[in-house]
Amino acid sequence: MSARGPSRPLRYSLVLDCHPDSLPHVSASVAKRSLRLRDAILSSYHHNEVKFSELTLDTFRMLQCLEWEPSGSFYQSSGAKNGQNGAPASSRINYSQDIADPTLPPNPRKAVLYRPSVTHFLAVLATVCEELPPDGVILIYLSASGAGMYSDATSPSTLAYPSDRLNPSRGQSKGDGSSFQAGCLQFGTHGNGGMNSIYPSDLVPFTRRPLFLVIDSDNSEAFEAINGVQKGETPAMLLSSSSSYPFASIGSSRQSSGSLFTIFLTAPLQAFCLLIGISGSDIDMDTYNKAEKLLSSSFSDWGSTLVTSDTIDPVWAQILSDPFLRRLLLRFLFCRAALSLYAPTFNKKEFIPKCIPCLPASVLPTTAACQTVILQIVNVFGATGKFVFSEGLELPENRQGDSESMSS
Repeated sequence: MSARGPSRPLRYSLVLDCHPDSLPHVSASVAKRSLRLRDAILSSYHHNEVKFSELTLDTFRMLQCLEWEPSGSFYQSSGAKNGQNGAPASSRINYSQDIADPTLPPNPRKAVLYRPSVTHFLAVLATVCEELPPDGVILIYLSASGAGMYSDATSPSTLAYPSDRLNPSRGQSKGDGSSFQAGCLQFGTHGNGGMNSIYPSDLVPFTRRPLFLVIDSDNSEAFEAINGVQKGETPAMLLSSSSSYPFASIGSSRQSSGSLFTIFLTAPLQAFCLLIGISGSDIDMDTYNKAEKLLSSSFSDWGSTLVTSDTIDPVWAQILSDPFLRRLLLRFLFCRAALSLYAPTFNKKEFIPKCIPCLPASVLPTTAACQTVILQIVNVFGATGKFVFSEGLELPENRQGDSESMSS
């Protein structure tokens, strides 16, 4: 499926998404504070990936996902202005004017870095941390191929302290004076002394401020090592799987379509269609819209489940009132559930994304509630046979006839 298909805007829409003022709040006894997304650092680099100048497809999706969609009143007020002598003004957009929608909160600040050196990345991150308000949280999105490397202790490529200080299970002596460095992400070509390598330990000093990490890499597991060595704030982490997802769509690939994990976080239903092999030209609009409404309703239910949970970790509880981060988290739940139940990846941990800290058991893919959501959506598309569900799981009565009516 192409990235287009029947689509809603990637940006947060007050018409299609839950209004921030109506978001349910976590009990004050669970969430001691409420954080807002104030800044984001977005960086992606993969060999031969689709990009526009220095803006990659994955970064573009994340960039749009963290923006407010201008409201209808903004379009109306902008287009209704008259020209000279009362003549209608030109509909041509004047990009030099301030196009911020005054009816919406300000967008989070975003820094897009393409193939950054580690010094550039750390300088930007340090500046953002320095300027972060007390109620702020920083989102860091890193998408790149991973690498683990052996290097001499005196090598200039040793940009992070050895992994046994981050993750003892990884630190193994080689007997030749070298130590295994924590797996890193490569944001450039090899052989440049590691100046484009970002290690988990590079982020540790910045855990004095609240961080929301989205790591999309075959080496995302390396960033689990941050948990337990943070300097004050436990970062919230969404980590992609370590193995590439099996695209069912003919002609789909990491290079042409971008990362499936990132698509799930930014356009979840399009990602689901990619997964099951439905192309944009094959989708009936009524079918797609029904699935979209069903998914939106499920997100609302999952959101209510999280905010009312007595076992939710405070790290997650404190960001649930932010519309952007809440939406990313709910889409992650959908991604995890879909991949956990998809037949080719069923019971294969290497294909399942992770979140740290753990979320409540009530939203695990093994629960009847989560499986019912996936069952309803695959039933809409007539793809029930591509998933594995618990024995005895049935569709709610009001959904029984949807498969026949929508696949006809």
